[in-house]
Amino acid sequence: MRAAPITPFFHHAPAGEALPLVCDSPHSGVQYPADFGAAADLARLRQGEDTHVEALWDAAPRLGATLIAANFPRVYIDPNRTLQDLDPDLLAEPWPEPLAPGEKTRLGKGLIWSRLDPHTPIYDRRLGLAEVRHRIDAYYRPYHAALAEAVRQACARFGGVWHLNLHSMPNDAYERLGIASTRPLADFVLGDRDGTTCEPGLVALIEAQLLARGYTVARNDPYKGVQLIAQIGQPALNRHSLQIEIRRPLYMDERTRERNAGFERLRRDLGEVLASVAAYVRDRVAGAPA
Repeated sequence: MRAAPITPFFHHAPAGEALPLVCDSPHSGVQYPADFGAAADLARLRQGEDTHVEALWDAAPRLGATLIAANFPRVYIDPNRTLQDLDPDLLAEPWPEPLAPGEKTRLGKGLIWSRLDPHTPIYDRRLGLAEVRHRIDAYYRPYHAALAEAVRQACARFGGVWHLNLHSMPNDAYERLGIASTRPLADFVLGDRDGTTCEPGLVALIEAQLLARGYTVARNDPYKGVQLIAQIGQPALNRHSLQIEIRRPLYMDERTRERNAGFERLRRDLGEVLASVAAYVRDRVAGAPA
């Protein structure tokens, strides 16, 4: 008997008065499709998860935001990559369309991951075109369609959108990225692709709210944001998109993926930060010209 297909995402609509605030967690999925066919064991594969991120931000719908989160894992297919960001060496046959693999693909972490680290391949085989197309059609495209529709509805109703792209990062992020840094990794990294995807006021508000609660914050170091904020964030069109990365030891054990003693405090703090963001967005909508 074939395993039941996985619903590609969950969608929490705003409770009560809706705001043009859309939150998405593309990497927190923990349901592994039966057709994955990975050679690496599950414990190693789970290192790619932004485990529990959607739960940390679960206040979003209560505050008028839409919350969308992937159910599938990013190591299976990554919705925060372009469809062209595919490693041709992973495929059993030539891909029939142009490809443009990026630097992350070289590290094994493109549209479909090939390695967890330089010494840990995910597969002991090459992938067939049909299975790659299945991952795109059954998981990647539905996630993108749901997020695009939430953005479209917000823009149509309110004339703009404020989008938070939610992630977590390993404690050894610099090492994994091959970056030599003398700075410790911040608790939070706010990525706006060097000021191009989000209005400065929202970035400054979130930074100030986090600093006031005792967290350290960096901007665009080492994460600037990838495809999702690049395609959504167009400040000239009143479309604002910000990536937020959380250092994982703040809320979980990176080895077991279990929530640690800091989880509830962090969830409470993020609920308060979101309340400030919701008030900011409400003011921006109220002050927009009719």
